[in-house]
Amino acid sequence: MRDIYTRKSPRSGDCLIDKMGYYLELSRQDIDHLADLQRQEQTWRVRDVVREMGAPTEMFYVVKTGWCFSYTIMADGRRQVLQIHHPGDVIGIPDIAYEHAVTGLQAATDICLCPFPKSRLDTIFTDSPRLTALIMTLGMIDHVVLLDRIRTIGRMNADERVAHFLLEILSRLRITNPDVGDSFELPLSQELIGDTLGLTNVYVSRTLSLMERAGLIERIDRSIRIADEQGLRDMADFQDRYYRIDTSWFPGGALEKLSAGA
Repeated sequence: MRDIYTRKSPRSGDCLIDKMGYYLELSRQDIDHLADLQRQEQTWRVRDVVREMGAPTEMFYVVKTGWCFSYTIMADGRRQVLQIHHPGDVIGIPDIAYEHAVTGLQAATDICLCPFPKSRLDTIFTDSPRLTALIMTLGMIDHVVLLDRIRTIGRMNADERVAHFLLEILSRLRITNPDVGDSFELPLSQELIGDTLGLTNVYVSRTLSLMERAGLIERIDRSIRIADEQGLRDMADFQDRYYRIDTSWFPGGALEKLSAGA
């Protein structure tokens, strides 16, 4: 399904460091900076609201364990889920330009987050231009993925939307855990998936059942196995936005490429 692509740094068992190390060869200083962002931990239970819309954006969060999601609420009370957050994600980058959060943040499962003041990024920006470039690039990836979501909601039917959503989750989980293979746990309610894709939970349930009968997926309890990944990719015109990025323009990027023998 993919051509060969090796991660830049060895796996460490820390989701944030593993995510960054997938794209970039991390120095000892880079690892220390990333570890420093995770000095404090705080837990929330499933369905707890971590941050309301409009709250001050003094803190960013690293997802240590569990899944959570960013959302917005319409004037009539309807909810639109904008992004699902997995272990290794840094939450808050889009809010860096504002004093107050434009989205709310809620736990989809029991979660452990590492809160840190956004002012702490100043040290990374000063000491590590390459890590700074990567953080900015990951923020741009989130932007492109959101554009893909707009395209799927605006132009695709229910089958195509759900297929695209499942492939997006799988591609993201493979970055920090290559052992995922073709199966992953999906600890999201059908209502939450529907609020992400602009569908009712009835449509989500029906679509998953049709996909299973067609041999595209298998469902076991809360887990999904992608039985026909190419079939889903063809159905949703899916492009993996996470698998490979252009780091050639990063400070020192050209030297790193030469040293790798590319």
